[in-house]
Amino acid sequence: MKKIIKKVYTINSSIEDVWKALVDHSVIDKWGGGPSKMDASVGSDFELWNGDIYGKNVKVMEKKMLVQEWFGGDWPRPSIVTFKLENNDSKVILELEQIHVPEDEIDAGWDDFYLGPIKNMLESVETK
Repeated sequence: MKKIIKKVYTINSSIEDVWKALVDHSVIDKWGGGPSKMDASVGSDFELWNGDIYGKNVKVMEKKMLVQEWFGGDWPRPSIVTFKLENNDSKVILELEQIHVPEDEIDAGWDDFYLGPIKNMLESVETK
């Protein structure tokens, strides 16, 4: 049985900067997902962490939604990752849903290696 991971982050940043942190390879490399290959076009392939995670952009709604097929290790089929963004005053609400997650994968990776570092980078004094 495959599991589902859902997370919600409130990020004190602009929606433009949160979007770039998801789709701009130079920003991805800054928060720690690199070396990466990424752009914001539907059907484009991507790689994170030098290809440890890879896949394809399935749906792209600029600054609103990004849906990707993710592969990692020896996963037999892709996990589907959906990021939804919503403005909330001067903050961004980022909702994550990951479906078809292999049972041995842990959801702490989102906090420790992906969305946590994005939030930390965008909210740090150095980037303001």
